[in-house]
Amino acid sequence: MFQLDQRIYAFAQLGKQLNDLLIDYYEQQQSDVLPQEVMQQALATNPWFTKENIYLMLRSVVSMLDQNALSTIAEKYAIKETNSQLKTVAVIMAGNVPLVGFLDFVHVLLCGHRFIGKLSHQDRFLLPAIAKMLLDIEPRFEPLIRFTEAKLDDFDAVIATGSDNSSRYFDYYFRKYPHIIRRNRHGVAIIKGNESDESLHQLGLDIFSYFGLGCRNVSTLFVPKEYSFDRLLQSFEAYSFVADHSKYFNNYEYYKSIFLINGEHHFDNGFVLIKAADDFGSPVAVLHYQFYDNLSNLDELITLNLDKIQCVVSENAWYSNSYPFGKAQFPGLTDYADGLDTIRFLLGLNE
Repeated sequence: MFQLDQRIYAFAQLGKQLNDLLIDYYEQQQSDVLPQEVMQQALATNPWFTKENIYLMLRSVVSMLDQNALSTIAEKYAIKETNSQLKTVAVIMAGNVPLVGFLDFVHVLLCGHRFIGKLSHQDRFLLPAIAKMLLDIEPRFEPLIRFTEAKLDDFDAVIATGSDNSSRYFDYYFRKYPHIIRRNRHGVAIIKGNESDESLHQLGLDIFSYFGLGCRNVSTLFVPKEYSFDRLLQSFEAYSFVADHSKYFNNYEYYKSIFLINGEHHFDNGFVLIKAADDFGSPVAVLHYQFYDNLSNLDELITLNLDKIQCVVSENAWYSNSYPFGKAQFPGLTDYADGLDTIRFLLGLNE
């Protein structure tokens, strides 16, 4: 029998193996973490992927695969040692950032179900490579893991991640199955105005990692009235390398020209544009901001827009239920996308 503690141990070993490879790469400049062929295929398939961003996601993966954290989750949810009623769960993955479906991969297998990964054409090499590493560690996962780019068949439940437009299709197509359908959400940052330079630098990681394409990327700033953006823009200078990416810089130039032609007030440091807007989703190379009057007003703004917000960051996580600056891209095992409890959903399939 494939016991829960054996599944936990295998994932923890995967995390340790990836961490050791990352240390070798960063500290000793040794071989790549993933096979060279896999990296080349991933980079060639999606022009928004870079080696640095793939490895940033691998660091996030390592942070999830802590044995104590995995055991704590298993105990909290009373996940059974064995699952005699395992279901087949189809996971439809987006391709906006590398390995975006990894946490679903962990949750499905941790709960003892079968995993079918419907790979995005834009990210179809990385997760199978990670899965192969897991199978090398624990071959008993093999009958529980399958990937496909074809039409899904023979499944019991669905987890789908996409845009607001695709979610409407998912809602209709999978209406007869137990499902989780995720929609567009965005990261927001709260600024008081007295943040340290180092904190503002860390905030840049929440904004510029993955070129701002992830649902956990900060796309809107909440700032106090009369806030001066000068120091913030200066603190972002360390991320000017994003302008070396042609698609990113094309977006920057396009929106800069639009703002200038339309006479829209904005701030500009040469690679990111900041403008006032109520929309929480900002285009690549653009950052939106909204003013707040006081803490009560800020609470109201966030509460009224919870269905649009994926995560909130603030300096040293001073704001309730927020992440520290620089940590938006390092979710824990129970930091569920769209606030939907994936493990509870998966365990409920057996009820």
